[in-house]
Amino acid sequence: MENTKVSNRPASRGKGGLVFLLGPAFVAAIAYVDPGNVAANLTSGATFGYMLVWVLVAANLMAMLIQYQSAKLGVVTGKSLPELLGERFSTTARRLFWAQAELVAMATDLAEVVGGAIALNLLFGVPLPLGGLIVGIASMALLTVQNRHSQRRFESIIIFLLVIITVGFLAGLVLSPPDPAGMLAGMVPRFHGPDSVLLAAGMLGATVMPHAIYLHSQLAKDRHTDARTTPERLAHIIRATRWDVVIALLLAGAVNIGMLLLAASTLDGVAGTETIEGAHAAIVTSLGPVIGVVFAVGLLASGLASTSVGAYAGATIMNGLLKVRIPLLTRRVVSLIPAVGLLWLGVNPTWALIISQIVLSFGIPFALIPLLRLTSSKALMGIHRDRLPLRLASLISVVLIVALNGVLLWLTFSGRA
Repeated sequence: MENTKVSNRPASRGKGGLVFLLGPAFVAAIAYVDPGNVAANLTSGATFGYMLVWVLVAANLMAMLIQYQSAKLGVVTGKSLPELLGERFSTTARRLFWAQAELVAMATDLAEVVGGAIALNLLFGVPLPLGGLIVGIASMALLTVQNRHSQRRFESIIIFLLVIITVGFLAGLVLSPPDPAGMLAGMVPRFHGPDSVLLAAGMLGATVMPHAIYLHSQLAKDRHTDARTTPERLAHIIRATRWDVVIALLLAGAVNIGMLLLAASTLDGVAGTETIEGAHAAIVTSLGPVIGVVFAVGLLASGLASTSVGAYAGATIMNGLLKVRIPLLTRRVVSLIPAVGLLWLGVNPTWALIISQIVLSFGIPFALIPLLRLTSSKALMGIHRDRLPLRLASLISVVLIVALNGVLLWLTFSGRA
């Protein structure tokens, strides 16, 4: 992967200097608006209305906190989270940790390729296996840009796709605005039966993405690391990184919540909306074919962008933990096989998306706990270590995530889910 250094020129303290430093968080934010989010959020809104809005709000706040810590780790240390873990683990521990991280990356890739395939099917009637293959080939083209050109150009393309995703998923709210009273009621934490817990875990897994935690430290490292960075310059970059994360994750959070609100206002109680295809058909019936096309285009952009970012994350994980570097395009080809295979076997694509997000939710503590320990280390981070309020907030996030996954395990194996 290309390591793009920042300029040695003194950083501008004005608006232009800040804008110049934005970008890495927008790439990481793509992971928060991938097709897995679409499946989980539409299913939640169609099944439970506004009830689980609070899950997305809480998850997005956690995501801001976590992605900032990951980016700060890369900026301060000049190393990615997988690299730092690879230096600290024994050989056996490194391999075991890589195995679970790789499983998470595979689940991510499954969601992204399947979502893109569904979009091509909705737009052009392309068979799902062929659609998955097309999405994989298109993502190779995006990764070629990242390989041959600067990271900044790759970031620009991803940000453009993020704009398309935002328009595609929020356009329907113009014609079908949500109920304010329902939105307020949805901010009260509660569940309604095992199915709501299952969906909440899927929504959490789709919002707080383990592979994005690993990747963001690499993106920040590649963009900002400079051996001649002064303490003042470093402090300025960290401030810019904080704004980068806040802006990018606010946008991603708005898209996620908007999807749930659209489903709650348009699809609540409508039969057949348990799949993305059914939800799309109901959206077309309720809001018209134009909104249906815009939604499908947003889903396609989501699949293309997120699968490219996912391949980038998988390469980062492998390189950092196993010290094995393989070309991004080679990894893209290998990781495409399981997703296309499942589509070829006729597995229900929407449920494949939701299950993939549940797998992701179990991978979160493995990424989050080491991140919390590293960013709290004074020996590693110096004056930029996490302060007490940030450490407490991170600890609460870990406890909540582990508790939710524990409840999900109990419901699953007790036969109540």
